[in-house]
Amino acid sequence: MILDGKACSEHRLEMLREEVSKSGLHPHLATVIAGSDPASQMYIRMKHRACEQVHIGSVGIELPADATTVHVMDAIRRLNEDTGIDGILVQLPLPRQIDANRVISLVRTDKDVDGFNPYNLGLLFSGKPNFIPCTPKGIMILLAEYHVDVTGMHTVVIGRSIDVGRPMAALLTNADATVTLCHSRTKNLMDEIKRADLLVSAVGRAHFITADMVKPGAVVIDVGINQLNGKLVGDVDFAGVKEIASAITPVPGGVGPMTIAALMENTFLAAKLRV
Repeated sequence: MILDGKACSEHRLEMLREEVSKSGLHPHLATVIAGSDPASQMYIRMKHRACEQVHIGSVGIELPADATTVHVMDAIRRLNEDTGIDGILVQLPLPRQIDANRVISLVRTDKDVDGFNPYNLGLLFSGKPNFIPCTPKGIMILLAEYHVDVTGMHTVVIGRSIDVGRPMAALLTNADATVTLCHSRTKNLMDEIKRADLLVSAVGRAHFITADMVKPGAVVIDVGINQLNGKLVGDVDFAGVKEIASAITPVPGGVGPMTIAALMENTFLAAKLRV
């Protein structure tokens, strides 16, 4: 079974557009980007297009590549105080000279639609989430749409980043899965991967996961976005793994569109909570 994130995302966005129209609210998202990284610029454009699709207003703050932490924090403060802005998204990664932790921690918790502020992460890990990081949230929505019940599943998450791996592990734990969080220092990594009923890979290495590493019948979620021979590919060798997995996400068209749908839903949630 191919877990079609593109189709699921379009369905969710269509429903959200109707909700926004009926609500009488006028949600607004502000994005902040520093530098001109092509991938980051592309992601920002996609997010603004999604806003248009669901009738959410959006503004973009663009800062130069040599911007300092102070410059970015000044922009965040202005958006925090702007009553017309419901959600704030800081496009990561930021240039090296910028302290991303200070920037993220400054975003008002009720406008933190990325869910990265330590307060919101704390709520997630306590089992009472408010704003959930968009990629893990999108994955959980996709699993639910395809009726994949993670209750009791042995799940393996590869990658411990604060934007994917750690919140993904927390969400799965909250959903009653049994979770192993793996990373670059994990011993016997291949053995851990082979045990997974549900495997979530956020490694960032093209075709890192091959068919011989996957348990037959496992559900495989590929978060990776990598360039290989001029093509966009995931962490998973899709052609090989799809032959033994019970369900798998493609790249592109899997997790990526769900991330954007989750961001739109978080922005609408922020607008509702601020009324």
